[in-house]
Amino acid sequence: MKTLQFLVIGKNQEILETLKRIIENNEGWKADIQDDEKVCRDYIKGNQVDIVLLSSGLEEQFEKDIKTFCENLDKEVKVIDHYGGGSGLLKNEVYALFPNLQP
Repeated sequence: MKTLQFLVIGKNQEILETLKRIIENNEGWKADIQDDEKVCRDYIKGNQVDIVLLSSGLEEQFEKDIKTFCENLDKEVKVIDHYGGGSGLLKNEVYALFPNLQP
């Protein structure tokens, strides 16, 4: 089974920790969280990241910039805008990007 590595970016620490817990409740899914936009690009370049999950509180310009950054990398990094909706919605968003992982 492929392990999916998430980078969850947002401004609300409680929400970030909740998303990390929800993600890691799925077998083979791992998450790191980040609330400092300044370090995200270096983190993505230097670490295995399959999915950048954008959470609440981010500036619109940062969201546009990080999406463009991910699109232009030599490795494939998918971006999900996730602003709530529970674990079922998150799973559906991930499986839409990686349908071969769906149980």
